[in-house]
Amino acid sequence: MDYTAQIEAAKEHFGKLLADQLKRVEEMKAQGGFVDYSKLDTIKIGVCGGDGIGPAITKQAQRILEYLLADEVKTGKVEFRVIDGLTIERRVAENAAIPADVLEELKQCDVILKGPTTTPRKGDPWPNVESANVAMRKALDLFANVRPVRIPEQGIDWTFYRENTEGAYAIGSKGCHVTEDLGVDFTVVTSQGCDRIIRAAFEFAKANGKTRVTAVTKANIIKTTDGKFLDTFREIAKDYPDITADDWYIDIMTAKLIDENRRRDFQVVVLPNLYGDIITDEAAEFQGGVGTAGSANIGKKYAMFEAIHGSAPRMVNEGRDKYADPCSVIRAGAMLLAHIGYNKEADLLYKALDICTITEKKYVITGRDTGVTGEKFADYIMETIAGLK
Repeated sequence: MDYTAQIEAAKEHFGKLLADQLKRVEEMKAQGGFVDYSKLDTIKIGVCGGDGIGPAITKQAQRILEYLLADEVKTGKVEFRVIDGLTIERRVAENAAIPADVLEELKQCDVILKGPTTTPRKGDPWPNVESANVAMRKALDLFANVRPVRIPEQGIDWTFYRENTEGAYAIGSKGCHVTEDLGVDFTVVTSQGCDRIIRAAFEFAKANGKTRVTAVTKANIIKTTDGKFLDTFREIAKDYPDITADDWYIDIMTAKLIDENRRRDFQVVVLPNLYGDIITDEAAEFQGGVGTAGSANIGKKYAMFEAIHGSAPRMVNEGRDKYADPCSVIRAGAMLLAHIGYNKEADLLYKALDICTITEKKYVITGRDTGVTGEKFADYIMETIAGLK
């Protein structure tokens, strides 16, 4: 059979994707440095609840941040802005991953605290609109997804730097069905994209007294793209002689995280998009599941902090959203505080979370009326913070 026409169509499709990615490379080359929050007259914190249980849990995180930053709010150094409209209903109605006016509001903020958003799957009652998370990362160029996992009593203190804008997810919705029997997706990597995520991981390690940075790839098999990521890692590591640099393949790394004899050795881990998505969910299980883990998405101009779990629409339908666990987005709030320079407040919040969720556990959240509400748990956290001051 002659497949010439199908191959030519696929080549044209592939060519357009390459042109888009080369344009992105030029945009990255033109970028400046990271924003210095200490030099801003007012740090604008956008609070975007999303949908499902998002508004309920994000409201509790906002209460805690406002409590910790009360003096800064009074002086005008910090301003909170609530941004509505990132619901699945609104996004479907406008056939947009992020409605245009919502995106404009987000761009007026410096940092964003975001609740989960619904991404339709096959069989859902919604059309196939793009993920709001993916769209926001692209629109604001949030290239570094940072996820910490801390369990002091087990000696676990991991920080994962997952590349956010390239890899298998960069054009994951733009693959090509060459014929009805052959489908092809694409993995994208750039020198600039590798450099900035790997350098960010080493800079974090340097600034926070970490002594080891680990790269995770499958460069023995995925030789071009993973190979470029690993080559870049090894080259950048030379600029940080006081930090030990090593690398692992993704398959064995998933095993070593559950190896009690090895997992304590890991500190900062940097890895491409797909591997990072998988392994950070595994890591979060040690801490109590994805419902307990926060996530940062950092770019040079903007930063967004979020829960890493889904929107749980069934809980809303059953009237249980007030019982949803807010700890993930609260932990994201602690990361936000540290990112904008309020490290003392961030440390207080981290310590309070450890007490409330691990050591003391005076109240328990079950997602039902068998446990306390998110509001009650947020009150518990603020009472604990008051006791720590």
